[in-house]
Amino acid sequence: MSQIIVHHNPNSIQGLAVIKPTIHADSRGYFVETYNRNEMLAEGLDLNFVQDNQSCSSKGVLRGLHYQKRYPQGKLVRVISGSVYDVVVDLRRGSSTYSHYFGLILNDQNNLQFYVPQGFAHGFLVLSKIAVFVYKVTDFWHPNDEGGLAWDDPDINIAWPLEKLRGADILLSEKDRNNPKLRELEHQGLRF
Repeated sequence: MSQIIVHHNPNSIQGLAVIKPTIHADSRGYFVETYNRNEMLAEGLDLNFVQDNQSCSSKGVLRGLHYQKRYPQGKLVRVISGSVYDVVVDLRRGSSTYSHYFGLILNDQNNLQFYVPQGFAHGFLVLSKIAVFVYKVTDFWHPNDEGGLAWDDPDINIAWPLEKLRGADILLSEKDRNNPKLRELEHQGLRF
């Protein structure tokens, strides 16, 4: 019996996958299998992960939107403590959903995982006091290979759930504060 339920292509964006693992809970707590290569393969997700990453962020932190230029990564992301609004933007030229976004809440209650294939900008907004975000990637981190896309690009118009911040400010790194808009990236020759 499969331990995961996979919703492929949410919002009709090819390649994305929202994964709901089976939670085995009792009075002691719970157990969840967070990755099983055979079950992923059975669901059509042939993933070869080479690195695990983890970040801890406070409420209002917005990380992203990031992508890799020459060494794109597929990512399997989840939240092990707290809550985030996780977002991806399709940057694959020729895709019927180019420039479309998809977002969902990932938290330690729903235990959802989100697979983001290569060719997407990715970011998240922390909705809880603290959030611990973990992810597996299909390629190693390469210095100076990360690109950025403005989180508030009006042409993409992401519906960030800012009301859930309840007055907290959005906190951006200096780099993310200066990320270009999609039109600027296209003018610079962005290609995936």
